Amino acid sequence: MRETLVELKNVRKQFLASKKFMEEKKYVKAINGVSFEIYKGETLAIVGESGCGKSTTGRAINKLIDIDEGEVWFDHENITNYSSHMMKPVRSKMQMVFQDPYGSLNPRMKIRDIVSEPLLVHTNLSKKERYQKAKELLEIVGLNEGHLRRYAHEFSGGQRQRIGIARALTVNPKLIIADEPVSALDVSIQAQVINLFKELQREFHLTYLFISHDLSVVEHISDRIGVMYLGHLVEITAKEQLYKNPLHPYTQALLSAIPIADPAKKKKRIILKGDIPNPIDLPVGCPFNTRCMHVQDKCYKIVPQLQEAASGHKVACHLI
Repeated sequence: MRETLVELKNVRKQFLASKKFMEEKKYVKAINGVSFEIYKGETLAIVGESGCGKSTTGRAINKLIDIDEGEVWFDHENITNYSSHMMKPVRSKMQMVFQDPYGSLNPRMKIRDIVSEPLLVHTNLSKKERYQKAKELLEIVGLNEGHLRRYAHEFSGGQRQRIGIARALTVNPKLIIADEPVSALDVSIQAQVINLFKELQREFHLTYLFISHDLSVVEHISDRIGVMYLGHLVEITAKEQLYKNPLHPYTQALLSAIPIADPAKKKKRIILKGDIPNPIDLPVGCPFNTRCMHVQDKCYKIVPQLQEAASGHKVACHLI
């Protein structure tokens, strides 16, 4: 039986959308009752359209934001109500790789200071030891000691992302939350960074939460995939099962949009009709009922719960 590293239990988070005087407060419902586990040593990918809540879910795990309801468990600890002081030793076990490889690096700091900064916060290493650690990590991600004396603007996008990955590895984390880490890179560079992630996972026994909107990218790195729509987790299963037998209509539409390299092959494209609901005013019942091609009467009344349709394959749909 696989050991659980992260577990979310019915997590909800909303953000205040309107602050106008004498006006009723309105909230954006970013996460709506999301529950899932991440097992040690695996890569769980979370996919979905922009605004579906996948990045907010990642930030809820490492408590960059506080949730409104539910529980977040990490390494058998309930960290839901941990203060900033209590989170300090936990943060060394979970690190982030951000989407923008330039915006996530301080332009005023040299690379040696950027990479070694987590060591300054979480360890008692000397300046010389921190420098040596930074040098070793840069070499692991494909850079060299000479790069330590440069600034972030002197690197390409792919090199900056390698620096961000090196910084995440400094404190030997158990979990890395990668939030769209290759979406800002060229396709050829994407492949290099994905391969680097896989090599580092084998070498350091890492666990990944890989957040992306690109199903063709997560196919190469994930073990399991969760699909989110308007703050709801609508389907989660092993990668092979999801691509072979998607059950939720939204997942089927996403997979049909993946381009095929062979122009001679024909692929049936599922075109979703209808409008995406306003996250401030979600529809009653299933959140996908405004765009679903198989909608039924109960879809307008009852929110479908995530249930096991097959071994290890969970889906939230009244059709299943």
